Amino acid sequence: MKLDDLLGEYYELEQQLADPAVHADPSLARRLGRRYSQLTPIIAAYRELMRVESDIETAKELAAEDPAFAEEAEELTGRAAELTERLRTLLIPRDPNDDKDLILEVKAGEGGEESALFAADLVRMYLRYAEKRSWKTEVIDATHSDLGGYKDITIAFKNRGAPEPGTGVWPQLKFEGGVHRVQRVPVTESQGRIHTSAVGVLVVPEAEEVDVEIHENELRVDVYRSSGPGGQSVNTTDSAVRITHLPTGIVVSCQNEKSQLQNKESALRVLRARLLAEAQASADAEAQAERKSQVRTVDRSERVRTYNYPENRISDHRVNFKAYNLDQVLNGELDAVLQALIDADTKERLEAAQ
Repeated sequence: MKLDDLLGEYYELEQQLADPAVHADPSLARRLGRRYSQLTPIIAAYRELMRVESDIETAKELAAEDPAFAEEAEELTGRAAELTERLRTLLIPRDPNDDKDLILEVKAGEGGEESALFAADLVRMYLRYAEKRSWKTEVIDATHSDLGGYKDITIAFKNRGAPEPGTGVWPQLKFEGGVHRVQRVPVTESQGRIHTSAVGVLVVPEAEEVDVEIHENELRVDVYRSSGPGGQSVNTTDSAVRITHLPTGIVVSCQNEKSQLQNKESALRVLRARLLAEAQASADAEAQAERKSQVRTVDRSERVRTYNYPENRISDHRVNFKAYNLDQVLNGELDAVLQALIDADTKERLEAAQ
């Protein structure tokens, strides 16, 4: 879209958001507000660039009488180049999910009890990071292991208000999906040998009801008693819910809440998110087939990261990131790791846009 078109849309949004009638419909006001927030940094950079270019012309005219203005014109030219590059980056087509909340699932994999314990370590890492970013979190469902780890857990990460572009939960965490591998001496290891275990992470944008339409006749709903570590029953009523989406075969289970109705709502919430992610993955695959020359560096389906405890090392295999501060990362200091992925994705998007 051309800048003139974006300017026109921006001014139209300003007028709409100033209309009290718009705010009578919270869903409409939220949608318009999100788009306004997306356009604001683009328009701000454009206006700043126009101002600087005007100042450059003025400085060049005055340089004929005062050589000091020639130096100012040179400095302003450098600033204009920076703003031009920033504007170019801001105009890269955005991920349509950038303003959405996110659902993250962590599942123990290879390694048995050790994998479940590492799953708990990853969950703690993500929750600490969310706390540092002032995001809201909500555990939707969890199944504990015998030693206090997680066989699987589903958590919602929520933005507080409308996030600045690129700062929300989805832009920051969307590349976390994949297989996370840990190398360490398990607590269950008596010989002190290092074991390798794996944990699966699934990341999907949280879908609003308007994003995904689910028909009751497409669902099979089963109820059963909640279970705790070891499989023992922890509830005397059939409150746990398992929903199967018949057209896709997707199965979602929830047992955290005490009532069957609450567990069904939680399961539907996760189901909507998975269906939205599946629909978007299909659309992405079609788009990818049309531009086979574009190869994504950040592939969420591959083994993504290794956490090596003996060397205090974390390695992200997609972008060749390596650092020796694993203890800090597991305490929520994820910024450098995530920024390496974001930078690689931005670089690719810039190259694809040329």
